[in-house]
Amino acid sequence: MATGDQNDILSRLQRYMPNGWFDGDSNPIRDAVLTGLAGAHAFVYSALAYVRNQTRIKTASEGFLDLVSQDFFGGVLPRKINETDAHFLMRITINLFRERATRRGVILVLQQLTGRTPIIIEVQNPGDCGAYEAPNCGYGAAGHYGSMSLPYQAFVVAYRPSTSGIPSVGGYGVNAAGLSGAGILFDGIPIAPIITMAPGGYGSGQIEYGDMDMIMGAVTDADIYAAIASVIMEGTIVWTRLSN
Repeated sequence: MATGDQNDILSRLQRYMPNGWFDGDSNPIRDAVLTGLAGAHAFVYSALAYVRNQTRIKTASEGFLDLVSQDFFGGVLPRKINETDAHFLMRITINLFRERATRRGVILVLQQLTGRTPIIIEVQNPGDCGAYEAPNCGYGAAGHYGSMSLPYQAFVVAYRPSTSGIPSVGGYGVNAAGLSGAGILFDGIPIAPIITMAPGGYGSGQIEYGDMDMIMGAVTDADIYAAIASVIMEGTIVWTRLSN
């Protein structure tokens, strides 16, 4: 018996019944009426508890998390396909308190999204492009070309994450030991090598046609561009190149 459930409320109602109104502790008619009332009150209690949770971001769930995302970010941070409440809440919380409008903010958002550190080149930053007689540059050794004619602009090389492929599905080149060679192919392109417990074949084993929506934790190119756009300062231009 938990606080607020039907049995809890029924026992409370029974304690409020005046002594002497009923003969003995058991009365089917009385208990039937009280059980019906307890069921209705238990539903109201659970509904209030649910509503109370939706008034705070950390305890919100289901469609209310989608409303939280819409309120704070517009359409920039929607729920992904089959994304759980816990993972969606984590992304919302991270983006609420994310560092923005800084070089470090761009690095952090891409590290969190892809697990890989980008290369950032600010063409008016001597730390990236060096300077005459500076110790951090040399022709063919270090530093990048700078330019004073590109104010408020930067170049970013963002790396796509290493994908885990499609779990529990055999791939091309699976041998008898269950090790995959080339992995799943999508439009003729190997997605990633995988390990499966059984070889796949026509009518046998774990094999099927794959598509990009089946890749767990997939990060699209659009996700990377959106992540950069969400943290850069207004009025700046960040030229972005994606790389594997």
